[in-house]
Amino acid sequence: VQAIGKTFCVGGDVVAYFRYLTIGHWTFGAQVYKRQLMLNYLIAKYNKPQVFLINGATMGGGAGLSMNARYKIVTENTVFAMPEAALGLFPDVGASYFLSRLPGYFGEYLGLTGARLDGADMLACGLATHFVFSKDLPLLEKSLYEVDTDDPIIIQGIIAKYVQQTPLKEESAFRRLDVINKCFSKQSVEEILSCLEQQVISRNEKWITTAIKSIKTASPISLKLFLLSIRKGRSEDLEQCLIREYRMSSHVYRRTVSNDCHEGVSAKFLDKDNNPKWEPSKLELVSNEMLEKYLTKLDEDETWEDLQLPSKHRHTNPRIAKL
Repeated sequence: VQAIGKTFCVGGDVVAYFRYLTIGHWTFGAQVYKRQLMLNYLIAKYNKPQVFLINGATMGGGAGLSMNARYKIVTENTVFAMPEAALGLFPDVGASYFLSRLPGYFGEYLGLTGARLDGADMLACGLATHFVFSKDLPLLEKSLYEVDTDDPIIIQGIIAKYVQQTPLKEESAFRRLDVINKCFSKQSVEEILSCLEQQVISRNEKWITTAIKSIKTASPISLKLFLLSIRKGRSEDLEQCLIREYRMSSHVYRRTVSNDCHEGVSAKFLDKDNNPKWEPSKLELVSNEMLEKYLTKLDEDETWEDLQLPSKHRHTNPRIAKL
């Protein structure tokens, strides 16, 4: 699977959901999102290996599609991020599963700050499986297409012919995993932020000041929702994560507790003033009762149903394309 152009996904799906929510019943957007999660699950569980060629910006929904696949090939052009908290959302599409499996608390760092990674970062932390120069992607794609097999050993052999070594940049945040673990292992967003502010006094490194600024400008309730989500994801399988994330996102779309989704998308993509008015406006105003509400079913709305994922025997369809 390869995107055409400079991006794989950078917010187009969010705008589409927003339009569904504003022109009709809130469940219109939830139904589209449900199909997206089902596709993510099928990709993760499908018996035939898929190869994602991630050459460009990959965020949000694009990350959900590609991060759950077996082979994730990145290039020097790749940019990865999960910036949903800045939009009044939270990293979902299976993020509580694949981010919680990263080394230490690097997943918390990515989800709470929306930090961007390049291809080398992704390979180092485990979000990617291979690095290939973009100029070699057409040849790699052609080689894969010409081989009529789903044997992982053969596929890996083909990919290996094009793989390149790529060092981490000196300023890479992944080189600071010890500091990230110290701060982002804290039990609350407030404690994480306080730890970062203490670190910046002694270190004064750009990635720390950027992280602090990102957290302070993001939706408070979105930040706390993500931290709750990824901490639960550590002890859940992918199916459990997707079902929970669907409930949480449905509450976001329905505006059960907060209007931050509509506020953030409007400020970023429609009004483009980048000045959302979050409610609650501060981290300390987000209560545990608010967060727990997001974990419940929406049984009060007759048009809403819990996420039902396909059974395993449906994952092999011989008529589906090789890649």
